Amino acid sequence: MKNFALVGAAGYIAPRHMKAIKETRNNLVAALDKNDSVGIIDSHFPDADFFTEFERFDRHVDKLRRQGVEKKIDYVSICSPNYLHDSHMRFALRAGADAICEKPLVLNPWNIDGLLEIEKETGQRVNTILQLRLHPAIIALKQKVAASPAGHKFDVDLTYITSRGHWYLQSWKGDDKKSGGISTNIGVHFYDMLHFVFGVLQDNKVHYNSPTKAAGYLEYEKARVRWFLSVDVNDIPIDARAAGQRTFRAITADGESVEFSDGFTDLHTISYREILAGNGFGLEENRVAIETVAQIRNLAISSLTGDYHPFVTKLVK
Repeated sequence: MKNFALVGAAGYIAPRHMKAIKETRNNLVAALDKNDSVGIIDSHFPDADFFTEFERFDRHVDKLRRQGVEKKIDYVSICSPNYLHDSHMRFALRAGADAICEKPLVLNPWNIDGLLEIEKETGQRVNTILQLRLHPAIIALKQKVAASPAGHKFDVDLTYITSRGHWYLQSWKGDDKKSGGISTNIGVHFYDMLHFVFGVLQDNKVHYNSPTKAAGYLEYEKARVRWFLSVDVNDIPIDARAAGQRTFRAITADGESVEFSDGFTDLHTISYREILAGNGFGLEENRVAIETVAQIRNLAISSLTGDYHPFVTKLVK
């Protein structure tokens, strides 16, 4: 049984990490969040120590380290706001623990280089949650692409709409300097998946960008991709919205739908099992996706020429 600490216990994604720690038969011994609405801990690890101040959490983790192998923290799971991931991974490594970090790993690719140096200094490792690489439908698509004729490029449409309320833009997620913007905050997993499936990124254009939605074009070694991301419920197709649906995912490759809506809830537990077995995704596996979102953030919006996502037509009318 391994000892875990959790940073960002009040966050949206933290319960999936608590569930994964429990389902892999490990123990959460300490948790940190400046917000104290963390009653969800009682459903998983009611005996975990909880801190609202980083300094006291740091002192507690150090005390456990000095009490020996049975007490020390083996892993720090990081579910804090995106702009704090880099700092919290550094803390984990220097505390003698491996890190398990939520997406996006960091906001800029040069942060990966600094973390690689600290891995070498400490002998500890950063693991990341790239759960779409573990989804059966995505693995099947990768196999299909690998078996396609040499030189063939798939025409891909990617649409991801995950509705958020008015709170979203008032939180840190609505601040580009803290979240990286919508493409980083909700899109980074999909850009990683596209690289994982279709190979080397060759071109990156942004056709539309706003606080609540973005669209563009990516070309990979094996695909031409039109993408659209949104947190606006009004972008969900009318029939789905009428049925109360608040999330819409769609990928087509050469006109064929890739169905991957199911199976998301267990992917964190699968990720943890792989990490504990020594098969986690490390820093370098994240580099292309982080470079992609950093480029999207810094690109001027392209003129609407060439091939663009159908949603863009509506947005610019």
